[in-house]
Amino acid sequence: MALIAATAMSSSPTLAAGVVDEPYVKSLAAAGKTVLVIEYYDGNRKVVGRQGFASATGFKAASPTDIRVDDKVRLHLYGVEPCAGEMVNRKENFAGRCDDFAQTQLEILLRNPKVLFCRAFVSEEHAPTQDATCFGYYNFPGTLETVENLEEQLVSLGALRLAKKPDGLPMRPDLAEAEKIGRSGFGMWADPRVQGQ
Repeated sequence: MALIAATAMSSSPTLAAGVVDEPYVKSLAAAGKTVLVIEYYDGNRKVVGRQGFASATGFKAASPTDIRVDDKVRLHLYGVEPCAGEMVNRKENFAGRCDDFAQTQLEILLRNPKVLFCRAFVSEEHAPTQDATCFGYYNFPGTLETVENLEEQLVSLGALRLAKKPDGLPMRPDLAEAEKIGRSGFGMWADPRVQGQ
């Protein structure tokens, strides 16, 4: 799996977090399992709650932007969305629904992480679908060891784009550079119809 080097996530008023502590995320790994940790932040960016999950089979995509944690909880990747309708990308041999392309790319990112580390505001803690930003810790010994922001990867690959607020501004300005990469012809951006949306 090709991962694009991530830049540090800038703090955004809509998100609960700043730069991720990579050694901490790596320390959450457990042999033979995929670990998922959700940290809940208050308005002062202090951790006020934490939930942990472990799975021998990993976690799955429930939609183009949702990760199924268990029967009661889904995590929604905040501020990003698939394109509308259908798309064609000949280089990637894909023609079909934008949703299908995006969900497949999310499923690829969910195949091999040792740890999924997600951050959300404390107001999300008991919601069945929780707005969050998530990072994956990937370790392929001798080849790759990295912690990557999932939304940044999906936007850079052209699987997702930045969602917009009612005023037309992006919900995730911290991902503007990632979308610029994607718009250079990756994923959905290979289709001129999407560029016009």
